[in-house]
Amino acid sequence: MRAIDLSSVTWRKSSHSNSDGGNCLEVADNIPAKRLVPVRDSKDTTRTPLLIGAGAWAAFVEGVKRG
Repeated sequence: MRAIDLSSVTWRKSSHSNSDGGNCLEVADNIPAKRLVPVRDSKDTTRTPLLIGAGAWAAFVEGVKRG
């Protein structure tokens, strides 16, 4: 499997993360022409991010919106 260079991506914190710094999720959804969405724990950015398929990520986000 080929490594994906994430050194220049822009991470953004999820709007559903706790405001007290507890459960913080960051995503980098600005990777052009990639079919993956990197997700990481903002409290430990040295860990390797999870790479989630774009379709699975879209379904997850839609599920969160529906509650």
